[in-house]
Amino acid sequence: MIGDPPLLQDYEHLRELVEATADDVRKASGGNKAAGTRVRKSMQDIKEAAQTVRKRVLEVRSQDSD
Repeated sequence: MIGDPPLLQDYEHLRELVEATADDVRKASGGNKAAGTRVRKSMQDIKEAAQTVRKRVLEVRSQDSD
């Protein structure tokens, strides 16, 4: 990951967040309220990471058009 372009690093971080949340999603779907709280927190982190990826894509696109 070190030496990868920032877009790939940000995407990898997003992917790791999603994977790390999978167990809590399963627990929450079974009715575990604490897991549901953790899922909601994780989803906020995922949303922020996805926004970062979107910004990086725009940066790359604007660099290509220069």
